Amino acid sequence: MSTAPSSGAPVPTVAELEEQERRLVFRRFTHEDAWALGSLLVELAREREAPVAVDIHRAGQQLFHAALPGSTPDNDAWIARKRRVVERYGSASYLVGSRFRAKGTTFEESSRLDPDTYAAHGGSFPVTVVGVGVVGAVTVSGLPQVEDHRLVVEALERFLGE
Repeated sequence: MSTAPSSGAPVPTVAELEEQERRLVFRRFTHEDAWALGSLLVELAREREAPVAVDIHRAGQQLFHAALPGSTPDNDAWIARKRRVVERYGSASYLVGSRFRAKGTTFEESSRLDPDTYAAHGGSFPVTVVGVGVVGAVTVSGLPQVEDHRLVVEALERFLGE
């Protein structure tokens, strides 16, 4: 693990990020689950006074969205770009970017995708249902990318009882 410049906390490795995805899987994912998970994310962000926007999509439908004080319309644009990475790759946006970096390149240089449409930055995590696969994404924007990712993972761990 290397250290994140902003927080001094260790940056997860590709293997650690892949393990998070294997572990953080739902038995089902309903509208009520989206509301409860989104509300938990808002609660965690408020406790930290984090200026974030939170979004949960399933099957192309927005099931939850909240914009906390200090967030801006730009956060919504980042949410859309990060979510599209999850939808295209079926993996967390931070993991996708980390895989490119592990190969000595960047997502922007090597993916051949429009950076105005896709962003492999931390903060969007797949909603995966056992026996079904990826059905959506939970996304946070407003903090440095590692912290966006960590906030989503923490909420998923709590929600899933990890």
